[in-house]
Amino acid sequence: MPDRNADVNTRVIDEFRAGAGRVGGVFAGKQLVLLHHVGPVSGREYVTPLVAATDGDAYLVCGTAGGAPRDPAWVGNIEAGPGTTTIEVGGQTLQAQTTVVRPSDSDWARLYEIWATYWPDARTYQTRTSRQFPVIRLLPLTPAA
Repeated sequence: MPDRNADVNTRVIDEFRAGAGRVGGVFAGKQLVLLHHVGPVSGREYVTPLVAATDGDAYLVCGTAGGAPRDPAWVGNIEAGPGTTTIEVGGQTLQAQTTVVRPSDSDWARLYEIWATYWPDARTYQTRTSRQFPVIRLLPLTPAA
């Protein structure tokens, strides 16, 4: 059985790269990042398109998984990673410091509010689960041009 999410992600990634970071459909007018991450067991590299809000120079993405009961796999991959990753923003590829911010962290409420205001669907997703979503802060190690 084909993986529908993988097919959708592949189309979004292709459109993102062809359009220097711009895509249509439900993401039209929204900023996306392509998050590169590696499975800690498989060693396989993945690329996941994610809606990204900003907080100063940092990009904020959120592990909603559409309101699923568990964090998406990419969150675990980032947590298991070295603390840095590659992101694609617009037409640029950047190295970024990664910080997974959980609800127990003092800055979580502020960062989650920034992200949920930017992508209000998060509030709908939250009604589907008792899990509170982690926010991942991606701080470019070199400024975006």
